[in-house]
Amino acid sequence: MSKVIMIQGTMSNAGKSFLVAGLCRILKQDGYRVAPFKSQNMALNSFITEEGLEMGRAQVMQAEAAGIKPMVCMNPILLKPTNHTGSQVIVNGEVLGNMSAKDYFAYKKQLIPDIKKAFQKLEEYADIIVIEGAGSPAEINLRENDIVNMGLAEMVDAPVLLVGDIDRGGVFAQLLGTLMLLTEEEKERVKGLIINKFRGDKTILDPGIVMLEEKGQVPVAGVVPYMELALEDEDSLTERFDKKGESCIDIAVIRYPRISNFTDFNVFEQMKEVSVRYITSVSELHHPDMVILPGSKNTMGDLKWMRQNGLEAAVKRLAEEIPVCGICGGYQMLGEVITDPEGVEEGGTLRGMELLPVATELREEKVRCQVEGKLHELGGVFSNLSRLEYVGYEIHMGKTEFLESGKEIQIKNDTLQEKKIMVSDRNKNVYGTYVHGIFDKCGIATAVVQALAKKKGIIIENSIFEDYQSFKEKQYEKLANTLREYLNMEEIYGMLREAHLE
Repeated sequence: MSKVIMIQGTMSNAGKSFLVAGLCRILKQDGYRVAPFKSQNMALNSFITEEGLEMGRAQVMQAEAAGIKPMVCMNPILLKPTNHTGSQVIVNGEVLGNMSAKDYFAYKKQLIPDIKKAFQKLEEYADIIVIEGAGSPAEINLRENDIVNMGLAEMVDAPVLLVGDIDRGGVFAQLLGTLMLLTEEEKERVKGLIINKFRGDKTILDPGIVMLEEKGQVPVAGVVPYMELALEDEDSLTERFDKKGESCIDIAVIRYPRISNFTDFNVFEQMKEVSVRYITSVSELHHPDMVILPGSKNTMGDLKWMRQNGLEAAVKRLAEEIPVCGICGGYQMLGEVITDPEGVEEGGTLRGMELLPVATELREEKVRCQVEGKLHELGGVFSNLSRLEYVGYEIHMGKTEFLESGKEIQIKNDTLQEKKIMVSDRNKNVYGTYVHGIFDKCGIATAVVQALAKKKGIIIENSIFEDYQSFKEKQYEKLANTLREYLNMEEIYGMLREAHLE
């Protein structure tokens, strides 16, 4: 049996995902085969494995930190919110169906065998499994049939590290309040507390740590400083949406209510010459160098949202002057029409933005596959991307096909399977693709930025940017080295030695 350790948090965005990634990298550095695990993830950022199975990107990031390929058994249940009260439920990488929160709460206990099977499969590979909880274990209304926090810890007999976020304030109340709301058996599992995102002089904090340990009867295993890291985070409370930095190349990403897979643009965020701004209104849009319509979990609803708040009209005006690129759901929006005969989203027919000569029909069957190859000959601003190699993955509900130019909507027999980027014949500024991660290969990201700079009439010095994978590796090393310095790794290894004693 693998050794296990679990990171739980006092709230969402306390830093669980990064701590799991950091521990995975430390254990890898120390020579162990290590893997991440999260039984249930709620996120609109997802990934497709080599087998064509869907999983949360947080566990993909953690797998990268562990130095292994992502496996769907690392995240057997993925919930992708479709509205405020319901989600698409994905089990073992495949769609089970849409459920309301109430229906899922009543149903989820039936998924325990799937969780156990996935965990056992991961045990065949890993010496150590680092588990991530979700939200807080002190949600007393959700304790019954819990499958992701203390319920999972009991299921796999995992010692728990409880992390609180001091940056938001009230960390002592967070940690002590959580311990107070746990049952005695659950509290026994908590072997250490972590104070995360600390800024300032730790000596000022030390008296509070003494009192925290006295009142909580659990040792503090570390005080981790606030770290500036450019790694993928969970999408529910990400801070990257709030960044408004200014650089010589300005990329505006439309942040509609059901934005998904915004990790497609992380590669640009690590370039100091580029600012990536997430836009929710016309007043924020200004005049960027490029507009991106990202993925969406509700393409029709998000297009209506853009239409109602004026962003659709503003983007169409900008398309006459600057590049506009749509990815996945954004690609579907750019077309002539979206039809939904099976009621996948909202049913009926919706006029698109009419910037690309394509039509999309939403379908129940989800397309899930990894893709790679060379781009075809492109025109317009990004002609310099022609013949460049790309890698990525497709994940979408629907089929998009080319329309006869200048005629009524009439689907041609040939689809766009070979053309991974669609360029408008009418407006060479407009591009669309289903490929998530298409910018990740450094050659493509570099070519995009160079083309935008050339159009703007500027020269970017040292414009050969660092390979994105190499950049991420440095981030994982920075994360691991910082955690190794500020966590009591001797105590953590002691927790691992004590696991599965019976």
